[in-house]
Amino acid sequence: MGIDSQLLWLIGLGIFAFVAVMAIKPFHAYLMSKGCENMVAVYYNRKIAHMVAGGVPLILCPIVFTNPIYPLLGGLLGAAGLAAAHMTNKRLWWIQTEQNMNDATFAFMLGISVFILWHYLDDAWLAILPALFMAYGDGVTGIIRNKMFAKRTKSAWGNLGMAILCIPLGYIIGDTTDPAIPLWGALSGAVASFVERYEFGPIDDNVLIVIASSIVVAAGVHLGPLL
Repeated sequence: MGIDSQLLWLIGLGIFAFVAVMAIKPFHAYLMSKGCENMVAVYYNRKIAHMVAGGVPLILCPIVFTNPIYPLLGGLLGAAGLAAAHMTNKRLWWIQTEQNMNDATFAFMLGISVFILWHYLDDAWLAILPALFMAYGDGVTGIIRNKMFAKRTKSAWGNLGMAILCIPLGYIIGDTTDPAIPLWGALSGAVASFVERYEFGPIDDNVLIVIASSIVVAAGVHLGPLL
């Protein structure tokens, strides 16, 4: 009896994510050599990890998986590994800090949101949309802010950059459904870009982005096209 091809993809994408995280380690040293503070270098690397280690497997999910249990397992295993690195004080210092565990939250929200939305909406591309906002929209936001302010901070400029990416992305993916809900998709991107600016204690922007945009997407599927 052969091994399930989806399981092989899960393993392969997990290896890809791990290699991507390890591969960006030298970039931290490069940024430091250019005068970046450690925290700035860490957050540049973290956003790159979001987009590559998280975003690339995410995009492949609707293509290689037919069962959302596999994205869920990938997200949970990633979150467990990242959280363990924090809790055992063996942090991946080029992407992790003592200040927060947002990297683990990112992986957790990616897996759980795709699983829930895929089941609820029965549409794999819509299911990954909120996580795409988190991976690429928040990634772009962080890079903009790091470049402008050289520290981890919140700024409307970052949210504007996120909106420029996420609104068209939501429109395009929303237009793939039947019936098409492109305006709901665009609205979900706008909402994700707005809420990214806020954090409430342990509820970080990763959680808010995914929950808020998921609510909008689900409403769009339930209520139908705006026009």
